[in-house]
Amino acid sequence: MKIAVLIKQTPDTAELPKISAAEAQSGDINVTMVINPWDEYAAEEAIDLADRFDADSVAISLGPDGEIDALKHALAMGVGEAVLVDESIVSSGDKWATDELATAEALAEAVKAQGDVELVLTGKMSVDGNSGVIYAGVACKLGWDLLVNVTKIVDIADGIITVEQAFEGGHESVAVPLPVVISVAKEINDPRFPSFMGIRKASRANIPTLGAGDLPVAASQTVTWSNLRKPEERKGSVQIFDGATVQEKAAKLVDALLEEKVI
Repeated sequence: MKIAVLIKQTPDTAELPKISAAEAQSGDINVTMVINPWDEYAAEEAIDLADRFDADSVAISLGPDGEIDALKHALAMGVGEAVLVDESIVSSGDKWATDELATAEALAEAVKAQGDVELVLTGKMSVDGNSGVIYAGVACKLGWDLLVNVTKIVDIADGIITVEQAFEGGHESVAVPLPVVISVAKEINDPRFPSFMGIRKASRANIPTLGAGDLPVAASQTVTWSNLRKPEERKGSVQIFDGATVQEKAAKLVDALLEEKVI
C-alpha cells in the first residue's frame, strides 16, 4: 500500500513581511515560504501510518517550478518520497487567477501516477486560500470516498479503514473501504520537528517535477476577476410617506406593506 500526502507551500504566518509600494503594486511580494501548517498534521499521519502498516509514503505538492522547500520539509520529517507538480499546467498566467477544479485534477492525476496509492491525506485547508475545497475536488476526480475532520485513524485491515471523525456535539467512528481521501484535523497528532539527519537527507534529495507532458490534465478553464459574470443590476424605488403625525405616516406605511403582501 502507498500513502500520498498533499501539501502546499504557503507564506510563513509567523513572519510579518515588510511590503514596499512597488511590491504591492506588482504583486511580486518577497516572503518566506514554508509548508502549510495544516499539512504538517497530514504529513505526520502519513509517516505514522507507513510505520504501523508497512506502507510507502509520498508527498505531492503543486507549485512553481523549483519551489520545493515544503516538500523537503516533509522529507526531513520522514515522508519517503516527494513529487512536485508544475503549476504552469493549470495556470493561465494571471497571478490573480484561480482554478481550483484544475488544481484538484492535476493533483489527482499526480496521485494516479504514483502507482498503488490507496490513501490520500490532506490538511484541513491552506493558510493563504482558506477554501478547504481542494481535497474534495481530488476525491471527486479520483472517484474515491471522502472523510473530513478525522481526529484518529484507528485501523487499516482487509481493505477497510476505520477512523474517528469530530462533529459539532460529538464524535463518530466510521469504517469505509479503500481507496479513500482523508482530511485530518489538528487533534489527530503532534507533528514532529525534522531531525538534523532528516534535514541533511532532504537537502540532497532529487525531487522530480511533473509537467504538462507527464499528466493528462485538461486545459484550464480559469476564473479571473475580469471574466467573472457580474450579477444583474437590482432596481428599486423609494417611497416617502407624508403625514401630519407619526401615527398617520406609520398607518400609510402599514397599508403599503399590506398591499405588497410583505406583512
